[in-house]
Amino acid sequence: MARLTAGRENQPRLVSLSVGHSRPACSLSRAAKRFKQLGSTGVSKQSIRERIWDYMESHDLADFPRPVHHRIPNFKGSYLACQSIRDLDVFAGTQEIKVDPDKPLEGVRFLALQSRKTLLVPTPRLRTGLFNKITPPPGATKDILRKCATSQGVRNFSVPVGLDASVLVDLVVVGSVAVSEKGWRIGKGEGYADLEYAMMVSMGAVHKGTPVVTIVHDCQVVDIPESLLEDHDLTVDYIITPTRVLATGCTRPKPTGIMWAKVSCELLTKIPVLRSLRERERRAGKDVTLQAEPGSRRPAPSSVKRPQDLPQPQAGSQGGSPRSLQGLDPQLAATVYVGNLPYNARVRELKRALQELGAAPLRLTWQGPQHRAILHYADSAAAQQAVTLLQGLHLGANVLTVAQQRNT
Repeated sequence: MARLTAGRENQPRLVSLSVGHSRPACSLSRAAKRFKQLGSTGVSKQSIRERIWDYMESHDLADFPRPVHHRIPNFKGSYLACQSIRDLDVFAGTQEIKVDPDKPLEGVRFLALQSRKTLLVPTPRLRTGLFNKITPPPGATKDILRKCATSQGVRNFSVPVGLDASVLVDLVVVGSVAVSEKGWRIGKGEGYADLEYAMMVSMGAVHKGTPVVTIVHDCQVVDIPESLLEDHDLTVDYIITPTRVLATGCTRPKPTGIMWAKVSCELLTKIPVLRSLRERERRAGKDVTLQAEPGSRRPAPSSVKRPQDLPQPQAGSQGGSPRSLQGLDPQLAATVYVGNLPYNARVRELKRALQELGAAPLRLTWQGPQHRAILHYADSAAAQQAVTLLQGLHLGANVLTVAQQRNT
């Protein structure tokens, strides 16, 4: 087998590997071709996620746990694909490795333990800290190490690692929903991998030269418009699939720390270790103003209101869209109707797509059971701009219906 070194290049570098029982590459499959035909209009991170999830399920590429929607998808052959990480010099030379707890990365966790490397796994949703260190019992057999690499083993054979611990991660392995050959990555949409990396930077556990690897199915390697990328998005240096290993040569800077102006008060309350890091940086004289706090240089996130929180549509209004906004701030009088939402759509998915397209409203009225939502903007010009930006937007398999409402 060929061996990859850690050197960066300006162009992606492909190394073919002889991997037994691997599936044919499908990065140029119908799914990938559809992405390339979409162009930039109506494409969002969420629409890419939905198409990957749908494709993997419909073509029976997905593996337990299923369905893969709203997850880092596991795929058939993931355990075998993980074995190829041994052919990276950056793995061979590492002492401490951070691997996400996702199912498709289980094989990497096993290899790390088998190679007697220090294995760090983020705590689920960072609720109880940043890392757990996996500590197999003395004299653990190969079968025991396999159990330690599972999600149950991570819970049963680990000890928490505090912020004051001396941690220097040599290699980061993350899960992805989609990734491009340029190294641009899309996760499942909750932002934890990006936040974990930023927190590791803040505590000195990684630096800009620390390599990042992702392991995905070939069909997850797609074109991603650069316009979707944000400063806090984590990029990858190596992509491993069942059929190939790719050095991306990505030169886009990785996050240089926590961007507090993008952290909400709600998120801060959910993650105690994030509060501790914020206090440390505040004492160090850094600007730690949060997204929704007075004085923030960035706008506060759109507030999401359920239908019962807002005036209900008047009798006789067509399609359930409001004819008037009595009782609301006059500045919220410009509204946009969004229809044809999928039956299983979630408000956070629509909200995320709106933010990614630069069309976040001042307020959102969610009417999911009726497959619609009402977006409220400051004025008619903002509403019309949103209608233009949202034309052709997909949510799941549905093309959304978007129209500006004329309020009286």
